[in-house]
Amino acid sequence: MPKQKTHRGAAKRFKVSATGKVLRHHSETSHILTKKSQKRKRKLRKAALVSPAFERTIKQMLN
Repeated sequence: MPKQKTHRGAAKRFKVSATGKVLRHHSETSHILTKKSQKRKRKLRKAALVSPAFERTIKQMLN
């Protein structure tokens, strides 16, 4: 049986941490930034955890 390929779209968007948690980036960071507060923009820079409901699916896509 051939090897399973990595889902390239998922590979660009998600990262698995050393402890096995799946990290993602926040949305709403590309444009219309003038009306957003500095505090809000600063918090959007940091990575967030993927919800447990999707974690297993994304790990399968990433192998």
